[in-house]
Amino acid sequence: MKASQKIQHALIMAAGRGNRMRPLSNVLPKAMIPYREGTLISNTLESLKKYAKFIHVTVGYKGSMLSSYLMRFGFVDTIIYTEGHSNSWWIHNSLMRYVNEPVLVLTCDNITELDIEFINREYSRAGFPACMIIPVHPIAKVEGDYIEDNCGAVISIQRSRPKNIYASGIQVLNPSKVTYFTQNDDNFYSIWDHLIKHRQLFVSKVYPKPWFSVDTLNQLASLGTKENDKD
Repeated sequence: MKASQKIQHALIMAAGRGNRMRPLSNVLPKAMIPYREGTLISNTLESLKKYAKFIHVTVGYKGSMLSSYLMRFGFVDTIIYTEGHSNSWWIHNSLMRYVNEPVLVLTCDNITELDIEFINREYSRAGFPACMIIPVHPIAKVEGDYIEDNCGAVISIQRSRPKNIYASGIQVLNPSKVTYFTQNDDNFYSIWDHLIKHRQLFVSKVYPKPWFSVDTLNQLASLGTKENDKD
């Protein structure tokens, strides 16, 4: 694998309001909600710093508070302010659009063990497309975008027809390639639709590590109980 095709950049999307995590998200951005001995986003940052040379974060809701928090870590390279814009706005409208190599993109509520070797290997196997989604098997009470594919090439992504895999909130994308094949649309669904038409959206094998996504306080409490049961 060429060095330029290995993942050196990672971006955490942390701009959302986290409405389903009220009342905590009334006073804190979702990314700063307590988890273990830190926060949701600190858990991800600590994992990423072992693998990513450059770490970027999008902020929006309570962006000043989150930005100040991120600067304490000392290894966050870029903070991208996206308040009032869609979750994919940064691809076309920030300096990230000029990055012509893979970027590991995660939502701030992802709870998993990172397997960069697996992700790099799968991205190479897919032929270094504009975007590759990392799928997981559906989990009860955790919503997701169901994926249909043909030999790895994604055919559709939707929530109305259940499939045996859905998006984990983790993907690898090359911003320069994505901007070439897509328009500055409203959200990732539009981005994905354009990439499907150009056969530039692929799916990896199912992620091999335990995975969970935190959307509600009940899910966060449930996750803590499951972790305690393992100890």
